[in-house]
Amino acid sequence: MGRLQDKVAIITGAGQGIGLAYAERFLAEGAKVVVAEIDEARATAAMERLSGHGDVIFQRTDISDEASAQACVDATVERFGTVHILVNNAALYYDIDNFDPSYEYLQRVTAVNQHGAWLMGKAAAFPMAKQGYGRIVNQSSGAAYAYSFPAFGDEFTGLGNFSYSITKWGVVGLTKFMAAQLGRWGITVNCIAPGITMTEATKKIVPDFFIQEMTAGTAMKSTLEPEDLAGACVFFASDEARYCTGQTLVIDGGLAMPA
Repeated sequence: MGRLQDKVAIITGAGQGIGLAYAERFLAEGAKVVVAEIDEARATAAMERLSGHGDVIFQRTDISDEASAQACVDATVERFGTVHILVNNAALYYDIDNFDPSYEYLQRVTAVNQHGAWLMGKAAAFPMAKQGYGRIVNQSSGAAYAYSFPAFGDEFTGLGNFSYSITKWGVVGLTKFMAAQLGRWGITVNCIAPGITMTEATKKIVPDFFIQEMTAGTAMKSTLEPEDLAGACVFFASDEARYCTGQTLVIDGGLAMPA
């Protein structure tokens, strides 16, 4: 039996990258998985890859929309009877524009990356609290600790909005507040902050020279793959982490090493 045997898990953004790696590992550990994904093409490809590996369904979900987040939880309960685990992996990253300083863009990124995690947690907390058991794993990023990125040059052109980094820093704080409230109902809330992970999204938006520089700055001197994060996610989602809550685990090969 796997460490997540018969547990019901919603994984947002599981159509590709890290979320897909989480879904594969959760199924291998015996969980029933809901692929909560906004992009139906990505979800179709993911379901083809996951089919035959366990009990898995797709639910189209826009985590920035309250009704859609609630519908995802409702569909999960209808199909599997409850929700044990929520992994808040989805984020605006694949098409992120770190150099758009506008307030409108900051609002858009915040709506997905930070408010989306809260909306999914808000919906999932009800069935979890009712049964007195739950595991919520939020996804931050090593970008939350990279205060000097992006480089803005010598000429001042206005204050940046730091959209991706500050929303991921917000997820760290959200984790602590959620953990503080939900613990008495047997719900733990923890967070994973990955370094630069070799997903298709990273390869699309991060220049090769920067990946090489960041890799050289790690203690491990090697790249981080999506599968390298799955073990930590399984731990936080399992009964082995029963008394661990409000914590953020940075997995970046020893690049940031925050206190």
